[in-house]
Amino acid sequence: MTADDTNRRFEQSVLPHLDAAFNLARWMTGSDHDAQDVAQEACLRALKYLPSQSGSSPRAWLLTIVRNTCRTWLEKNRAREIVATLAEGDVLDAGTTTMNPEVLAFRRADREVVRRAIEQLPPEYREVVVLREIEGLSYKEIGEIADVPMGTVMSRLSRARRQLEQSMAKALGETPREKDSVHGM
Repeated sequence: MTADDTNRRFEQSVLPHLDAAFNLARWMTGSDHDAQDVAQEACLRALKYLPSQSGSSPRAWLLTIVRNTCRTWLEKNRAREIVATLAEGDVLDAGTTTMNPEVLAFRRADREVVRRAIEQLPPEYREVVVLREIEGLSYKEIGEIADVPMGTVMSRLSRARRQLEQSMAKALGETPREKDSVHGM
């Protein structure tokens, strides 16, 4: 494969997924600045290993590289500290239409409650929530990225959702729903 072929393939298969790469890096590092560094390093790795990429979707492949780059970066730069922060106006904002200031204030408050609840999740739960609920990946793709079986993805996602519900209910001063006896939880 020539350098031009590699560059063309990179532009077609990797560049369209830079926003997802940055978003995952931001959630894992907790910083826009650090996420930019990690995403850049991940793109360099993707370019280097692009000729050997085959099989999985380019998006899942890139996000796997981002995940691994984040873990390496966090181990090197933060020892065991893993904290994530969602920047104001991130993808959790379902799209603002023209509304009165009161409705917009409620939306910002709700977004902040969700952001804090996601931040409180253990890293492996936070990761599956971001990949599934924000990036819209399938269980299979998440399993490939996290290098875990699909059942583990489903289990982590279920537990993460339960923790999110409890955390958000507590933050809003509500009583969390009782466990559903039909599902044996």
